[in-house]
Amino acid sequence: MNSDPTLERIAQGSALALRAAGSWTAPFAARLEGIVAEAEKLAGSRPDISIDVSQVSKLDTFGAWLIERLRRSLTQGGIEADIAGLSVNYASLVDEVRRVKAVPAIGRPQVTITGMLAQVGRSVAGISDTILALIGMLGAVLVASGRVLIHPRGFRLASTVHHLEQVCWRAVPIVVLITFLIGCIISQQGIFHFRRFGADIFVVDMLGVLVLREIGVLLVAIMVAGRSGSAYTAELGSMKMREEIDALRTMGFDPIEVLILPRMLALIIALPILAFLGAMAALYGGGLVAWLYGGVEPEAFLLRLRDAISIDHFTVGIIKAPVMAAVIGIVACVEGLAVQGSAESLGQHTTASVVKGIFFVIVMDGVFAIFFASIGM
Repeated sequence: MNSDPTLERIAQGSALALRAAGSWTAPFAARLEGIVAEAEKLAGSRPDISIDVSQVSKLDTFGAWLIERLRRSLTQGGIEADIAGLSVNYASLVDEVRRVKAVPAIGRPQVTITGMLAQVGRSVAGISDTILALIGMLGAVLVASGRVLIHPRGFRLASTVHHLEQVCWRAVPIVVLITFLIGCIISQQGIFHFRRFGADIFVVDMLGVLVLREIGVLLVAIMVAGRSGSAYTAELGSMKMREEIDALRTMGFDPIEVLILPRMLALIIALPILAFLGAMAALYGGGLVAWLYGGVEPEAFLLRLRDAISIDHFTVGIIKAPVMAAVIGIVACVEGLAVQGSAESLGQHTTASVVKGIFFVIVMDGVFAIFFASIGM
């Protein structure tokens, strides 16, 4: 039968003994915390303090840690407080707890120029690891795709449709709204500046080329990286933390084929659709503002738009979309599989997924701009 824990003080000349008794276990956690906290105030009051645990009737890991914490608190000037009367049954438990090193207090971090430069250096050095991880993931996805092409029964259609709904259908409202507003802003700013030269109609040229070639697909890709890329990382990271991915491997399934390939395919299909809808919404918003703010009639807007753009402008934007989708998906999956077993790690890799995804999307847009300019498109 458990008895209430106590900690009695017994003076022995200049020395002091603390006699623990009763049940030092987790059910008495609140009382034990108060007892130990009160005893820790004795640190430095006597040159020699010992802890007698011979009367302890029951001890678990919680109680053993409190006794060890008290011993460490009473250790002063190189003289350690002793634990006396320890029974054979509990000796190994206390020894195991004693091996746990105390965590030093963490002070406020010092921000120095050297530390900042060191952090920049570590970030630059990590770029090569990131590139290698992305290339490795791309290769794994291509290999899994080859296996699915050879054995079509391995293709998970239901999973692909589910992810397609999540990244495409459910993203349509926000994508259309944002691109519509961006089209309105571009048109208003263009009219405001072109009006000084009496060239309001040229806002149609600017709007058509800019939306179809650059802004439309780039803006949609950034939104997808923030919305779907972060979701992919969080989902895979949660699976990694719960060891579901290891369970798949144990059952003989390839996580790349089961988890990543459907997500990648859904994203590659979804982004061109969203880019098209976003471009149409931006043109509609720009045309609406041009009519209401700039006085450009809808008929004149459509005639000018037909003359200003060609199929090449539309083709350039659509070609970019699946490549950007693949980049976003690969970055998101790499970061998701890199999550360790803590919530902090999940948050860090989700943030890194969004940042890296947007960065690589912008880099790819620049590469495409140079490429299409070199071939005259």
